[in-house]
Amino acid sequence: MTQVELLAAGIAEMGLSASLEAQQKLLSYLSLLQKWNKVYNLTAVRDPLEMVTLHLLDSLSVLPHIHAKNLLDVGSGGGLPGIALAICLPHLQVTTIDTVQKKAIFMRQVKGELGLDNLTVVNARVENFQPTENFEAIISRAFSEMALFVKVTQHLIAKNGRWFAMKGAVPHHEFEDLGLKPSNIISLKVAGLEAERHLVIFENKL
Repeated sequence: MTQVELLAAGIAEMGLSASLEAQQKLLSYLSLLQKWNKVYNLTAVRDPLEMVTLHLLDSLSVLPHIHAKNLLDVGSGGGLPGIALAICLPHLQVTTIDTVQKKAIFMRQVKGELGLDNLTVVNARVENFQPTENFEAIISRAFSEMALFVKVTQHLIAKNGRWFAMKGAVPHHEFEDLGLKPSNIISLKVAGLEAERHLVIFENKL
């Protein structure tokens, strides 16, 4: 099976909506990731088909749950899930942030080559980031502890905004450190992936 077929089949199986143009852009993004990965080591996943499952489909699994005008992807790395969401949700203003300069350079290259006008790339520590407007949604796919994720982004979340933590198994022990109860825990199904995936959502009530 080719990357094109695997992506299309995965999107259909997961009941997601992504236009053919969006699917082409997702694969162009993956192609850039593979090319840059040889020099910059942006991801440990090297197999082109595994990249479709572990990067694209895994990132897109949150699509039905994102209802916001702007979103911040913290510790975005090579741009996941931020760039995948920016491609599939052109009306969503996506900001990706990473402290590693080579990763920010790569994401800016993707923005330019794919014409992603709704994507902003920031190279900074998230705790030092001072945007002009706070975010309705803040997401992280690879952030360590949830307590730290919420703490370093507290100044960036809009009133009634939501944090989205993409996790494997539900990390109940992390909730105790946080002193916050999730407003929702959603079990995610990723086509071609047997492992557990969950989306843990917290609301900013302050």
